[in-house]
Amino acid sequence: MVALPLRLQHRPSSPALCQAPRQLAAPPSQKGRIVSHQPSRPAESDCAAQARTADAARNAELAANPLLVPSKLDYQLPDFAAISFAHVRPAFDEALRRHDAEVAAIAASEPSWQNTVEALEHSGRDLERVVSYFANLLGTDSTPEMQKLAGEVFPELSAHFDAVYQNEDLYARLKAVTAPEDPESQRLLDYLLRSFARRGADLDAAGKEELTRLNQRLSALSEEFGRHLLDDTKRLAVGFDSAEELRGLPEERVAAARDYAAQAGRTGFVLPLELPTQQAEQARLEEPESRFKLWEASQQRGAKSNGAVLTEMVRLRARRAELLGYATHADYVITEETAGTAANAATEGKLLNEEAGFHDADFGPADWPYWQSRVRERDYALDEEELRKYFPLDRVLRDGVFQAAHMLYGLTVHPRPDLGGYAPDVDVWEVVDADGTGLGLLLTDYFTRPSKRGGAWMSTFVEQSRLLGTRPVVVNVLNLSKPPAGQPVLLSQDELHTVFHEFGHALHGLLPDVRYPTFSGTNVPRDWVKFPSQINENWALDPRLVKAYAFHVDTGEPIPAKTLEVLGRAREFGQGFATVEYLAAAVIGLAWHSLPAAEAEKLVATPEAIADFEQEALAKVGLDETGIAPRYRSTYFNHIFAGSYSAGYYSYLWAEALDADGFELFRDAESLRQAGQAFREQILSAGASRDFTDAFRQWRGLDKDIRPLLERRGLAGSR
Repeated sequence: MVALPLRLQHRPSSPALCQAPRQLAAPPSQKGRIVSHQPSRPAESDCAAQARTADAARNAELAANPLLVPSKLDYQLPDFAAISFAHVRPAFDEALRRHDAEVAAIAASEPSWQNTVEALEHSGRDLERVVSYFANLLGTDSTPEMQKLAGEVFPELSAHFDAVYQNEDLYARLKAVTAPEDPESQRLLDYLLRSFARRGADLDAAGKEELTRLNQRLSALSEEFGRHLLDDTKRLAVGFDSAEELRGLPEERVAAARDYAAQAGRTGFVLPLELPTQQAEQARLEEPESRFKLWEASQQRGAKSNGAVLTEMVRLRARRAELLGYATHADYVITEETAGTAANAATEGKLLNEEAGFHDADFGPADWPYWQSRVRERDYALDEEELRKYFPLDRVLRDGVFQAAHMLYGLTVHPRPDLGGYAPDVDVWEVVDADGTGLGLLLTDYFTRPSKRGGAWMSTFVEQSRLLGTRPVVVNVLNLSKPPAGQPVLLSQDELHTVFHEFGHALHGLLPDVRYPTFSGTNVPRDWVKFPSQINENWALDPRLVKAYAFHVDTGEPIPAKTLEVLGRAREFGQGFATVEYLAAAVIGLAWHSLPAAEAEKLVATPEAIADFEQEALAKVGLDETGIAPRYRSTYFNHIFAGSYSAGYYSYLWAEALDADGFELFRDAESLRQAGQAFREQILSAGASRDFTDAFRQWRGLDKDIRPLLERRGLAGSR
């Protein structure tokens, strides 16, 4: 392997159009003779003029690049209409050059808090703007050109930041400064010193060089994993020739499948694939062959393309952890998380198998969601298709999600049609505080399209910071099927909770009140970042809110109290499946990343070997439940191989333990507004500016208790 330099070899500031005359070597046949070569080139004065012209042209081009200056739109919302793909590569190059210069200036100064730490917080704003724009659109509106560019620039970014963290002069100055007395500044200095050490600042030259090679390769592999998964997800989207094959789906969903096929340039009907193993439509498709077709396609994602990618990532992550003094990659990751250093599934499976048998139907892994839905309908008298009619997206959003934010935090959310999003279906909203102060912008991108990766997420375009004087711009992304024009978007229970969940992340990004951007919003450990989002899910069906927004789209009648009562009881049914499915994926993620470097070197990348590894990991902890596949198989486990979770997928359950316990405070509160304000001030506004365990203890009044989680999942008897 060829060693790469620590610093990026950036493109020159201007093309080398002119060179000084030079003597050329004589060809072999003319050795011994002096050959005078008079190249045809401009005179020296002409060269200087050409260079000045080239510099002027380049400077003009950069000055006109909308990614290299703060947007003049409200809240610095990116001016999407003014930005083209042609702006991205030049903006990356220039932003990297500018950040290099900023860091060099900081490293050369006499150390003080202002010219070292605060200067670091100020630095890289151009680069942050370019990366946030490109990374967001890469996931939401990707093109082959964008994917190609990602493969180029992400390793460059990795090398660039390695060079920053391994800058010995900069590290020495950080060690020499004294933080102000306020807790946020002191916490920031501790965090920076720890981050520099974790990124290789204490390694010798050879170790730093190896770490840079590892990080560059891992960055390239992560992008490759995500690109393969996006390609496979698009390619394997399941086609059907007739609407009869989609029997069980509502009319608007069948129409959406026809429209999606047209968007993808295919005929008939197409159901796009979601990230999990089990697909949502498996609960509604009546034809077993259709359910199996959908499930089988989901299993094939990445099977041929990502095996070698993920095993190499596991090996390199293990070696990196070893290089930095950790036993495994899991140890490296969890050290920075708040964590520190499946009982009734079989019973559920028996019930579902029996129900299928009553209908002379087979029962396999592809059928679990369908028969679970049928048993829930049988035992709890819940018609899930009729239930969807109480949850149209528009009303859920305005009178549910936004109203909860008003009820708890005094926020008002209103549309900004004068501000454009990055795609036609993207809406822009302004979030205003109780005193009329504008807090930031929310973008909502809810509908699936062929250019968007699967799943749901929140991300940030602009972060809040008192030091920088910036207010947040965040985006919520989902993958809902868009019905024909004029028809409402009706949400399933899973989709309903996802809308609330992602808005919980948005609140975390919209409500920070911190000085330093490093601590802003969702810049927190993975097992803490899920806490605000998951606690916000509780409001989806809370009686104090749901009756204000859940009205039948046809009759206008509010959702019956009896239906809400039954929904509450029915939530426990299926938790055996959900818990095993989730824990299986978390265990697999930890198993890959708990391998020491020597063991990781023995990995084999074949589909069979990967399947055997997964099975062995599940069997060790008793999660090899027949008929329940992990929520994500390794080859399409985007969270850990193309996302930022790596060994931290357990964080969902960890955060749910926090939210199940913490929501009891809201449940018992006499004043929801007071309870919400306390949560805002002590959790949401704090970002990463304070210790997370202390923050939870101060807000909750006691340490986390897992019993509320077990009770919620119907597993309380298993402790």
